[in-house]
Parts: sequence; structure tokens; C-alpha cells
Amino acid sequence: MVITDFLERNARLYGSDTSLVEINPSEERDNAVTWRDFSLIENARPDAPYRRELSWRDFDRRANRFANLLLSRGLQKGAKVAILMMNCLEWLPVYFGILKAGGIAVPMNFRYSSDEIQYCLDLADAEVLVFGPEFVTRLDAIAGQLPKIKFFFYVGRDVPAYAEDGLRMMSFCSSSAPPVALREEDHAAIYFSSGTTGFPKAILHNHRALLHSCLTEQSHHGQTRSDVFLCIPPLYHTGAKMHWFGSLLSGGKAVLLRGVKPEWILRAVTEEKCTIVWLLVPWCQDLLDAMDSGRVRLDDYFLDQWRLMHIGAQPVPPSLIHRWKKRFPHHQYDTNYGLSESIGPGCVHLGVENIHKVGAIGKPGFGWEARVVDEQGRDVPQGAVGELIVRGDGVMLCYYHNPEATAEVLRDGWLYTGDMARMDEDGFLYLVDRKKDVIISGGENLYPVQIEDFLRRHEKIKDAAVIGLPDARLGEIAAAIIERKEGVDCTEEEINAFCKELPRYKRPRRIIFDRLPRNPTGKIEKPALREKYCKGRLVEAQITG
Repeated sequence: MVITDFLERNARLYGSDTSLVEINPSEERDNAVTWRDFSLIENARPDAPYRRELSWRDFDRRANRFANLLLSRGLQKGAKVAILMMNCLEWLPVYFGILKAGGIAVPMNFRYSSDEIQYCLDLADAEVLVFGPEFVTRLDAIAGQLPKIKFFFYVGRDVPAYAEDGLRMMSFCSSSAPPVALREEDHAAIYFSSGTTGFPKAILHNHRALLHSCLTEQSHHGQTRSDVFLCIPPLYHTGAKMHWFGSLLSGGKAVLLRGVKPEWILRAVTEEKCTIVWLLVPWCQDLLDAMDSGRVRLDDYFLDQWRLMHIGAQPVPPSLIHRWKKRFPHHQYDTNYGLSESIGPGCVHLGVENIHKVGAIGKPGFGWEARVVDEQGRDVPQGAVGELIVRGDGVMLCYYHNPEATAEVLRDGWLYTGDMARMDEDGFLYLVDRKKDVIISGGENLYPVQIEDFLRRHEKIKDAAVIGLPDARLGEIAAAIIERKEGVDCTEEEINAFCKELPRYKRPRRIIFDRLPRNPTGKIEKPALREKYCKGRLVEAQITG
């Protein structure tokens, strides 16, 4: 069985049911083309211009049309097809069309610059690029420098000269399933690492990994056909898509919300009757802050059906969840840990029954194993800090075209995550920090996550990031970059006084107030902070030394 089988089953059993809804509250459609433009959608709501929906039957037909378009152009099994689009109703049918044609889907980060787009397309050996109107300017600059790209398919109006009108071409293709046999062992997708140490690495997965992710997600969150999943993060990221796989497996509806304002999230939950919402840490913070300030009143929304809120993509401050439970005491809560190398979330998860262990990332997920090991790959004693390694069917095949990097992280079937963790007496895992983020100050190991969790307890702090700055005497010192809550004043003296509760060696030696840069999945971009604050210190430390 492969993951496209679930789409075909849903089309057969639940054909007229809604599979996907796209909501764009800002109504900034620009020149994007909709399925309705080609009379391919039967159940559009003209009374809600920012809302579009697609049935399971139409979803499967669109995927078949795109698959047949690729095959009509002579693409062979294993051809790489890149997707560069914002979240929209077309995204997932294109993705599944690639899989149905026997191709390898290559989702791309919508924040990539022209240089990064060119680099990733070349690294993945992409032969086709499907892109939306938001990326025309970036592609205009490099379209003539992509010799491997045979076809550009555009999803929008005002088609660039170097591209074809993808949706119009699809409208002439058969909506029947293409005659392509797929196996679990076949290559299925290339995802890109976050690129925190330079340009991204290409992560190759097979169909077995996608299937494993689907089963893991549904096992963890128990989605049924009556559940409605609100998906806000970008679909190019494994986290968003693999959480949606629970809806695919159950045949439930999913809502793609194009916007993160607290009011938009609560309105979508109300109007679409969402039962499961996956939030990133900053969005959760924004929702709570809006409630605390009175800007958002829960009485204005109908939220009784909302049963589960879960968070992933970065360490979750326990204080944040305690605040959430005060506002939503009836909510189930879960957190999921994973990497793109482990096909996204779920290799470790907390479990809704383990709210008493908030702060832990949990135990090995469905079909997964996990260990905490030392530099020699030996299990560390219970409670000691070591590197988290995981094993399961969701582990990547390799870093594409990078055997050296593959050998560094894949050993005897285990994926070395680069995350430092510890395990408690009950078998629950706690993230301590990224291996590369550990600060060594005067011979002491400082784990930034521990200091950040402490700082977030301060009532005036919205979020914090701790990085190491070069120091001639100690090697490194801990610096706290603090983002204050909106409309409040907070001084360095206040933070230093608050930090007296920490052991002296853990106290930040420097306090900086600034906005924290984040990537599309909500993770704080510490490399950007190091770039901003470390350069001058490094020169100073070298001169002093």
C-alpha cells in the first residue's frame, strides 16, 4: 500500500464530502487562479469570496489530471517535480499528482531567495517546477539559469513568458488514475533541511516513510471522519503535511488558513467547526496575549467542539501550556517532536494522556524507537544528557548527493538527531538543546533551552533566545535576546534581578532587547542572531586574547 491509495479510497467512499477548504481572510488573491476559473469545482460558495473548498472526488480528479499532464510530457518514473507555492487549494492535488505519476515531489520553502531556489532545484535534479504568482519576481531573475528544468507550470494569471498555464493544461487531461504502479520502496519526496548551517541539504524519503507518517499521526491523535483539522503552517514543511495525513487516513475535512492573526484563527475554528488545531509557539503566545489584553473575547466565538491543541517544530515552554490550560481547561494537549529527516513529527510525542509531564517531548512514537547516547553511541545513564537518536520506517534514505553528511547522521539504522536530551525515571524524554547550540563558558556546559524556559516565566517577556558570544577569558558567555510583550517596558536591571534565582554560572552575562527572527515554522533563527551579535564580539575577543 502507498499513500495515494488513501486518496483514491476517500474519493470512492466519501466522494461528495469536503476534503479541503482554503480560507484567505485578507482576500488578497492577487492574480491567483482558482479551480472555479475552469469550472472544475461544483461546490464553491459565491457568498464567501475568500473561501474555497474541494470534495474528495474532485481532489482525486485534480491529482489525476496533474499526473496525466506530467506523463503526457514524457516524464519518467522517478522524475523530480518541485512545488513553489503558498498554501492554497491547488497545493495538495499537485503533490499527489506528482506521486501518482511515479514522480518525486520536491516541496520548496516559500522564503527562499532566487539563489536558494536555484541551488535547491539544481541539488534535487528537478525537471519540472510548479509555481505561483508570489514567486514570479524571484524566478524572473534565474529562469534562464535552470538548464535541468524542462517545464515551468504556472498557477496564476498573467503567465510569464518562460512558463505554461498549468491549470489550463490540466483541464485538457484525463481525470482517470494513470497506469503507474507504485511500491513502498519507490522514492517519493525530497524535503530540504532548514539550512541553519549554510545552504539546505536535500532529504530523500520513500513511499514507506510517507505511509509510516500517516499511520503514526492517526495513531497519536485518533482522527475520525467527524474531526476537522485547522492547518496554518506552510505545506512545504513536513510538519504541516504529516499532521494533515491524519485527516487523509480518516477521511476528515481540513482547513487551510492563510493568516495567523488570533481573530482569524478563532473565526476559522468557529465557522468551520474545527476540532483539532496545530499551533506554533508564537501563534499560541499571540492568542493568549490577545485574550489577556481584551482584544479578543472568547465569548464572541463558538469553540466548544475544539478538542485538541498540539504544538511542535520547536521546544515548547511549559509556562505557555499552563497559561493555555487556564484558558481552555477542557482541551487535550499534545506535543510532537520530529525532523524532516524522520519524515516530520511523531518519532517522539507526549500523548494527550500525559499532561502531567508537560515539559517533556514524550516517549517514542507509534512504530518508533529512541535512545539517548554518548559520543561513542552507548546509552547514557538515566537522567544524564546525551544525543537523541531514533529509528523507524520514517527515517530518511539519505541526504541526496551528499554521502558524507549522510554517514554522519545515519549509523546502523539509527538517525542521530543532533539534539541533546535526557530521559527521566518514567522513560519520558526531555530536550536539553541542540548539540551545536550548547554554550561552553569557563569549562561549564550551558544549555540555552533551560535558560530560555526560565526567562519566559517573567510576566513582561514574550519570548527569549540565548546564544553564546565570544569572550576572551571564558571562551563564550551567554547572551539573552529578549522580545518584550507588546506595550510593556522592561529594563536590563529587572531581568538581572529576576535571574538571581538561577545558579550564578547560568545567568546571562548580557541582556539584549530585540525582536526575534523566526522561520515559517515558528523556530527562532539563532544563526541570524549570531550573525547580528557575534561578529564584533569575535573580533574583540581575538584582539583581547
